[in-house]
Amino acid sequence: MKTSARNEFSGTIQSIVNGAVNTEVVLDIGEGHELVSVITHDSAASLGLKVGGKAIALVKAPWVIVTRADSKLRTSARNKLCGVVAYCHEGAVNGEVIIDLGQGKQLAAIITNESLKGLGLEAGIPACAHIKASHIVLAVEE
Repeated sequence: MKTSARNEFSGTIQSIVNGAVNTEVVLDIGEGHELVSVITHDSAASLGLKVGGKAIALVKAPWVIVTRADSKLRTSARNKLCGVVAYCHEGAVNGEVIIDLGQGKQLAAIITNESLKGLGLEAGIPACAHIKASHIVLAVEE
């Protein structure tokens, strides 16, 4: 499977909860990390999602909110993955931040250069990635 999403996490479906409008899916991506995705009922049905089944979470790098790990900021984003900044790359307007989540897992985020500097992000700084549940696209292998 090829996609333009920079972040791809394979995992096992831990729970599926049908709400009035959407379906909430909890995916265990290993090493104590979980991702919660909110998708439509039709999407859940067409993917054939089942507890214990496998799925892939896709997250585009610009959809990720980055904070320092010691931040007291609270967000409405359902997902929070913390690790250590592996490296940062500054572009003309935006910068790329790679957070090492451990055990070979990394997460890429695109943030403004102003935010990159303002947060003081550089290799070795503990940081967290916040991702709204509605920004996680689920896929399954056929």
